[in-house]
Amino acid sequence: MARQPEGPPPPPTVQKLRIRYAKRGRLRFASHRDLARALERALRRAQVPMAFSAGFSPHPKISYIGAAPTGTASEAEYLEIGVSRRCDPDAVRVALDESLPPGIDVLDCVEAQAGTGSLAERIDSSRWRVELVDTPVDDVRAAVEAFLAADAVMVTKRTKDGTRDVDARAAVVSAEVAGGAGCAILQLVVRQLTPTVRPDDVLAALAAVADLHPPLPPRAVREAQGRLDGSGNVADPLDPDREVRAHCQGERTPA
Repeated sequence: MARQPEGPPPPPTVQKLRIRYAKRGRLRFASHRDLARALERALRRAQVPMAFSAGFSPHPKISYIGAAPTGTASEAEYLEIGVSRRCDPDAVRVALDESLPPGIDVLDCVEAQAGTGSLAERIDSSRWRVELVDTPVDDVRAAVEAFLAADAVMVTKRTKDGTRDVDARAAVVSAEVAGGAGCAILQLVVRQLTPTVRPDDVLAALAAVADLHPPLPPRAVREAQGRLDGSGNVADPLDPDREVRAHCQGERTPA
């Protein structure tokens, strides 16, 4: 018979909360592991009643979804937590935000509603804004046109299993170019395939098809994550939970 840890089992999960947070400023250079440690410490400081796994090494029930790469900022990072007693989502948002360092900002917190599926199932794409400083807009626009006209654009990508060739074109749903203050702005909608195609992979593809080489490192911000809708936009993955809750509250409201 397998050994069991001494003492009572941890309390069960009674509620799941889904959280959107941003990483900004210098915190864009923090690794996902560093961000995870900061979030777990903040949950303790905010006294969120976390549910824990069973076994000899219990750990808080936290699931991270689609973390942005180190060096990029993001307005749309997501995690899901399990708590051992019911909490007001907005109170958790405020307490957690106050417990985090500047640059990690909690933007939204909603209760996961039954029957809406997992959060990961609602995310298959990202929308990115990439600023190319001191790069002529016309040069970027020409490179993007050549890229979109190609059937495939292979780039070499480093993965945990080594380097491999990836078709960057297959992942890009749309790419548009606009002018900014001293920069060209590249707006991308990218499917989250395996391995993931990121803004640096798209820039490598632009270099391959049009010899585009920005003189300064790009500034990339993930503006949204979610599932593509019929018009090519990225839907907010927390909306299904809001809609179900609003419907249930409407049913309970007396006439």
